[in-house]
Amino acid sequence: MLIRAATLERIGGLDSIRGEIIDDCALARRVKSVGKVWLGPARDTTSIREYRSWRPIWDMVVRSAFAQLDYSPLMLALTISMLSLTYLAPPLLVLSSEPTAMVCGGFAWLGMSIAFLPTLRAYDVPRPITVLLPLIALFYVAATVVSAVLFWRGRGGHWKGRVQAPAPDST
Repeated sequence: MLIRAATLERIGGLDSIRGEIIDDCALARRVKSVGKVWLGPARDTTSIREYRSWRPIWDMVVRSAFAQLDYSPLMLALTISMLSLTYLAPPLLVLSSEPTAMVCGGFAWLGMSIAFLPTLRAYDVPRPITVLLPLIALFYVAATVVSAVLFWRGRGGHWKGRVQAPAPDST
């Protein structure tokens, strides 16, 4: 993430987002309040984060997903519903015994796979990964639900040895 020093100073520096769980989004919100934000990959950008297994990705999503939904049960339900409808329903329709449902599911799965290709290309990921989108969505649904459960148990946003998002008192 790149930011002009003058803009960073204008928003109160990094101290203005120190307590945020999703610091990059919080920084973008603060910058947006005083000017323009450009989001997108650069051609010659290389990530310094290496995810060699699914576990660090799981931990990142669990730490931040429910915070991204503003700790809203309604947004959680909508997110799960929309992810399920978009990514999980097509393969279930393909497995249906109804020919029309199978065709519709196949076209939906093909459409989501084609829409995913530019992202795979940008990150130099093998193209056959597109067929795994339903499993990837299931992974994110599960991590998002765990994120909410941990929040409700008072252990949300666990990062760097501390809980950043304890559940509010129910009294």
